Amino acid sequence: MKVMKFGGTSVGTPSRMKEVTKLVTMSGEPVFVVLSAMAGTTNQLVEISDYLYKKNPEGANEIINQMEHKYLQHIEELYSTEEAKQQTRELLASEMDYLRSFTKELFTSFEEKSIVAQGEMLSTNMVVNYMKEKGIKAVLLNALDFMRTDKNSEPDPAYIKEKLSNIMEQNEGQQVYVTQGFICRNAYGEIDNLQRGGSDYTASLIGAALNAEEIQIWTDIDGMHNNDPRVVDKTAPVHQLHFEEAAELAYFGAKILHPTCVQPAKYAGIPVRLLNTMQPEAEGTTISNKTEYGKIKAVAAKDNIIAIKIKSSRMLLATGFLRKVFEIFESYQTPIDMVCTSEVGVSMSIDNSAHLGEIVDELKKYGTVTVDTGMCIICVVGDLDWSNIGFETQVLDAMKNIPVRMISYGGSNYNISFLIKEEDKKRALQSLSDTLFSSGK
Repeated sequence: MKVMKFGGTSVGTPSRMKEVTKLVTMSGEPVFVVLSAMAGTTNQLVEISDYLYKKNPEGANEIINQMEHKYLQHIEELYSTEEAKQQTRELLASEMDYLRSFTKELFTSFEEKSIVAQGEMLSTNMVVNYMKEKGIKAVLLNALDFMRTDKNSEPDPAYIKEKLSNIMEQNEGQQVYVTQGFICRNAYGEIDNLQRGGSDYTASLIGAALNAEEIQIWTDIDGMHNNDPRVVDKTAPVHQLHFEEAAELAYFGAKILHPTCVQPAKYAGIPVRLLNTMQPEAEGTTISNKTEYGKIKAVAAKDNIIAIKIKSSRMLLATGFLRKVFEIFESYQTPIDMVCTSEVGVSMSIDNSAHLGEIVDELKKYGTVTVDTGMCIICVVGDLDWSNIGFETQVLDAMKNIPVRMISYGGSNYNISFLIKEEDKKRALQSLSDTLFSSGK
């Protein structure tokens, strides 16, 4: 069985929902489908929650009314029979009444997660009702019945596998199994989520639990490109990536894939394909444990980076210096992207400025601290093992006219990273494309 995940844009209109239905039934084989909320819905639900936090029920009700009007229009466009329309109108009325109930009581953060979850509830019910109207054997499986996180807010794969296996046995013989992405319950049974972008994670967890043949992530672009098409001219999709390469690209700015998505699939050895709902015939990108040796694959960029340098001659070669520095970042739950060391200091980059002031104050106990903001990490990904002679020379040649603050090479066999100013990002990405991926390279 294949697992197919469709994002908010892919189910963003009634016509897109119809196209998704065609795609999932094309092979005639049973499939498991994971759906996000319709594009824009999650933002509206977050806005409703924001009004409720600010004790403005009138503002929340106005957004709810706007949502209801929009969805009533979608219902008229999506269904052809009055029976299906009426069934979905009743569902919509129930959902809107549920949202309005929060305007009459004290509001909490747990209730916000319950509100945000309703976007996926609406989209999945609408699509399943449409499939049934078309005579397709489809069943809606509530993700809250099997998707759970543990006390560390991490997915509980053993629980997911056990519960989902039982649910699948109870619903044998269906052509399409549909569930919600993103939403789950936590270890205490409360409605929670896998964070935004978590529908990719849902699909990967389900694929691993079912030992799926393949996990397909359908978006509005034909796979992961070798550079950022919003910034660089003439990019092209990368047809094959190793899981490690995909993880590097996702972490360093390739927005098509959620960074955590590939982990369950990687450990289960299940290939992940990135496909385009607008061009379903396109090959897309396949991510697996296979490596294409000796090949540079793609470039990604991560913005809003802060560089921090601690210089301390008195700490020269002192035992425990790096441990003390890293513990400061750990105490403020601030992850580090890049690290470069010298005999008298260390430079690091972070992408979270929430506790920057406190971190700098703590670091000043150990040396002179310099902070550079407005930085960008450029990441070149491929089979970049040190035995591949000359690869780093090609990359450095492309960056020869770009001022570089830091370089990281050797921490991974799959990436070389450069820290530069954000104002030089476009020039750097274009130069890398011209040098690494132009015709004949």
